[in-house]
Amino acid sequence: MNDACSLMDMDSLTFKPGQAYFKSNSRVVPWTVVFEDEGAAGYLYAVDRSEPTEERGILDAMLIYNVRSLEEPHRERLAAVEWSRDGMQAVFYIDGTPQAFIDFAARQSFCRSNFPNFMEQTGDAWRKSSHAWDEEKIKSFEGSLYH
Repeated sequence: MNDACSLMDMDSLTFKPGQAYFKSNSRVVPWTVVFEDEGAAGYLYAVDRSEPTEERGILDAMLIYNVRSLEEPHRERLAAVEWSRDGMQAVFYIDGTPQAFIDFAARQSFCRSNFPNFMEQTGDAWRKSSHAWDEEKIKSFEGSLYH
C-alpha cells in the first residue's frame, strides 16, 4: 500500500465495484470529495457542501473507472481519500494507488482517465478542459505530508 494511505488524515471504504458511495469532508468548510459507483462506472466529485444539495454543489466530476474494464471486477477494493494538511487538496486512492487529485484552491482536478473534458464556459470557476494526469502533483502532495 502507498505510504500516504497510512497517515492519520484519511477516510476509507471497502467496496465492490458497481456498488459504492463514499464521502470525505475536508476539515476546511465547505470542501468535500465524493466517490460514487452505481453500476457501470465509478466517478469522483469535488463538492461544495455549503450548497443545499450535493448535486448542486458539484464543482467537478472525473471518471475513475468503467467496471467492465477492471481486472477482476467483482473483487473487493479499498477506496481512500487523503487530505493535505491545509485541507485544500485531496488525493483519491484505490488499493493504495492514486487515481485522482483535487486542488480546491487552484480549482483544478486530475485523474488517470483524463475524462471528461469540456470546453471552458464563460464564468466557469473550475478548470474542466483537461483532467490530464500529473504525477508531479502527486509526488509533491505526498512529499508535503512528511515535512
